[in-house]
Amino acid sequence: MIIANDEYTDEGLKQLRSPAQDAVALGDVLREPQVGGFDVEIIRNESAHDAEAHIEDFFVDCGPDDLLLLHFSCHGLKNESGELFFAASNTRPNRLASTAIPADFVHRCIRDSRSRQKVLLLDCCYGGAFTQGSHVRASGDLNVLDSFDGGRADRGRGWAVITASNGMEYAFEGDHLAEEGHQQASVFTSSVVEGLVTGDADRDEDGRISLDELYDYVFDRVRDRNPHQTPSRIVDLQGDLYVARSRRRRVHADPIPHDVREALTDVNVFTRLGAIAELRSRLDSSDLPIALGAFEALSQIAKHDIRMIAQAAERALAEAALTPDQREVDFGVLVQGTPDPSHVVHLLGPPVAHSCVPEASDSWLRAFESDDGVTISLDTSHPGSRHGEIVLTGATGTATIQVNATVTTPRSAARPPLSTTVSESDGPAGPATPPRTSTTPPSDPASGQRQQPARPREPSVPTHPPGDRRPLPASSKQALVLAVAALPLSVVFGVGAIPAVFSLRAVHASNTIMKNSPDDYRGEVLNRTSLALAWVAIVVSAVFLVADIAELVAGY
Repeated sequence: MIIANDEYTDEGLKQLRSPAQDAVALGDVLREPQVGGFDVEIIRNESAHDAEAHIEDFFVDCGPDDLLLLHFSCHGLKNESGELFFAASNTRPNRLASTAIPADFVHRCIRDSRSRQKVLLLDCCYGGAFTQGSHVRASGDLNVLDSFDGGRADRGRGWAVITASNGMEYAFEGDHLAEEGHQQASVFTSSVVEGLVTGDADRDEDGRISLDELYDYVFDRVRDRNPHQTPSRIVDLQGDLYVARSRRRRVHADPIPHDVREALTDVNVFTRLGAIAELRSRLDSSDLPIALGAFEALSQIAKHDIRMIAQAAERALAEAALTPDQREVDFGVLVQGTPDPSHVVHLLGPPVAHSCVPEASDSWLRAFESDDGVTISLDTSHPGSRHGEIVLTGATGTATIQVNATVTTPRSAARPPLSTTVSESDGPAGPATPPRTSTTPPSDPASGQRQQPARPREPSVPTHPPGDRRPLPASSKQALVLAVAALPLSVVFGVGAIPAVFSLRAVHASNTIMKNSPDDYRGEVLNRTSLALAWVAIVVSAVFLVADIAELVAGY
């Protein structure tokens, strides 16, 4: 369940930009079957009473084996007694007990739940110093973890709380001033999403992301992007708690069969070539450990065997090399704040060549392995020209993809064209009035001489309105007469090529006229008929001419 509040009826509570985008991004990745596989419910801008009802149902309507994850993205507030509250849409800072969500209420729901695995993520802040250029979410000093440190849970095997910052810091919404209106994800939640989507949070590459691994990844990412913010956690767990799956699972090679290994060391060259053919077929297997075992064996052969055998192994290895279908991706011009534009680069070759780990060169660039290949996306929160690269590292090699983009501000993207247009205030639309021109030639300020006016453009041939049948061009009729006359002349005298050539010229002239002023279909039919007859006459004339020449040669 994701609780996101960014709209408040109380004017004293500052509006937040991040929660809406946080909820969508985190919900998408947690819902993804290959990553989280959660049933996601997003509660946005609800009143405190309604939000509490959703939270209670969430922790009650579950089974012992369900993994429950609750995420808050909102203001964190405290009363005079130092008790923590989460702000709802109707929260009044001077009436927290009746208009906000008490942290103690959330703690009780977690404690009394039948689920053995419960995770609470808090992207809100609780006190400390304000940093220029950051939008803060609360005030005063409070250690949030103290509100959830109630000893071991009565039921279940454990729970954990991860917060965006410790008790003396603020949670940041990017690094933009509050008056800048475009939305962007918070530093904490965006780091959680990146770690899950890319699989980078899977530090040991076992195909699963534990809560400890996720916290370590988020801690490092948040500290890299903002040294003033330090995520914190409190954990009461027995054993590891895995929150997601990862595509970064490390593949371990299976050894090749014993008979194939013996054939590779046989003194007979053709026996070794046969072993390479077998390894080549295993290289195409969808079973990645089998394919990787064949790849490693072929790599050794390419290094140590004789030239003929090594070349055969190298050809097999080349077919399984990591090869993207694009070496450069250009996103073009994007407007600042565009929601994560993405592009998929497909990988060529057998399945073993598709197993790779993408790594981005810059923080604004993201890439993760998907079913179709490698999905590349951008962070468009900052304007400017972007040039980066994605390095793909796989079991069968490495590859680099160049990524380019230009992010413009909404103001520059919406800049009107330089051409003058008539606004609605100028009156109702009517026939366009040609611009008023001066009859006096303008003067050149530099020379003091008057410039000659530009010569007006020659008017184009007027077109006839639809339905007005204009007489056919004379050249079309001439072309038809010449083509008809050329055919019998070719058969009888063999000289039909002469009028046929004149017919072709007439067709060309007719087409030129009809191109400048389109006519009806009659001219086109006549031209095509003349063209066909003329060429037939030319061919027939050529045949008779060749026959006459052959007869003359035979006579001599």
